[in-house]
Amino acid sequence: MTALSFKSLLTDCGLDPSEVTLIRHQKKVSGRPTSFGLWATNREQFERWQAIQSPRNCGIFGRPLWAAFVVPPDGSTLFVGIYQASLTGSVREGFLDPITGLEPGADKDVPAGPYDWYDCELTEHLSEFIGRLKIDWGSAFIQWKQKADTQDKIITELARTPFEDVFPGYRNLVAPLSELANVPASWKVALSSVNGIYLLTCPRTHEQYVGQASGSLGFWGRWLDYIATGHGGNTALKFRDLSDYQVSILEVCRSSDTQADIDALEALWKRKLQSREMGLNKN
Repeated sequence: MTALSFKSLLTDCGLDPSEVTLIRHQKKVSGRPTSFGLWATNREQFERWQAIQSPRNCGIFGRPLWAAFVVPPDGSTLFVGIYQASLTGSVREGFLDPITGLEPGADKDVPAGPYDWYDCELTEHLSEFIGRLKIDWGSAFIQWKQKADTQDKIITELARTPFEDVFPGYRNLVAPLSELANVPASWKVALSSVNGIYLLTCPRTHEQYVGQASGSLGFWGRWLDYIATGHGGNTALKFRDLSDYQVSILEVCRSSDTQADIDALEALWKRKLQSREMGLNKN
């Protein structure tokens, strides 16, 4: 049986693939929302971010339709809509990129400015597949912009309901703090239901911090403090540059464990990882 392709979907809904640009948004900046996170939490800001493009790419973005995809935490390629796009001028002075928080191109070694601004309007084409359809982008991940007529994509998944990343389990959870604000509701429920010991690792210095979650909202309640402040109230972290710490769970406590048990378990992990001597723990 022949696999269903994205190009065939375009044709079936009356679109000419030669007029469509495929875009795989995968922007990620430490401590800032990813393109997926922006799409999941603030569509208006996502569309403003998508509207900014380098003038060096005006050829491929000159096509009137853009098929937009984002990259969820699992690394897949998720369809988020067909946009009608038209170049209307340059990005106005003082505009800040919603992901980097900087002027467009300021995070690049050789910015190509002024950046172009496209009016992008979400169309009804394939709207029933938004957040549900995934494709195989192929091995050339660096080619984040491609022509729909020459780069056909095989559809790998069509979910019954809009995308919600499956909770990986406590043992397998490894994520940057910046991603936690965008996790599905089911993740928050799972993380709120248990207490235990967690690990933060600084991607810049590789130092570790061992902490405990022992409140009524478990790991999720504790990590909300880090999401809000960047340091969670920890003395050693307050006086450091902000960092997008990697977070993971070292051990889940039993429901019968007392506060004394959790304190002892935290101390044990500090000894195992030597996070006092070679890390960020100060007690």
